[in-house]
Amino acid sequence: MNDVTKPMPDAPPRLRIRILFGEAMLGPGRADLLEGIRASGSIAAAGRAMDMSYKRAWSLVEEMNAAFREPLVESTRGGARGGGARLTDTGEAVLAHYRKLEEIAAEAGAARLAALRSMLRDIPGEK
Repeated sequence: MNDVTKPMPDAPPRLRIRILFGEAMLGPGRADLLEGIRASGSIAAAGRAMDMSYKRAWSLVEEMNAAFREPLVESTRGGARGGGARLTDTGEAVLAHYRKLEEIAAEAGAARLAALRSMLRDIPGEK
């Protein structure tokens, strides 16, 4: 069993939500990218922090901007004063709604998560 599928009964369960709107998608990675852009003011820096190429980060930003009525990220080109990126008001709202949905789902599903966790196999030498 590899590290991804190895049961870890002592680790708190994590709930990851992926929302599909037809072809458009919003999930934990994209939300993390938005948070990284907010924190760093840079698409490149946010991507690097996630071990993601600038091209991939930029592509995800373009996809998100195209999926919503208004862009989520505004960027300015580099140059003498340098470039940058920031979340728009819509980007802030989308991120806040997504994170609140995660919180609500985790709270509502806590008993089911605990039940599933109790059914995990013990790991020899770790429990």
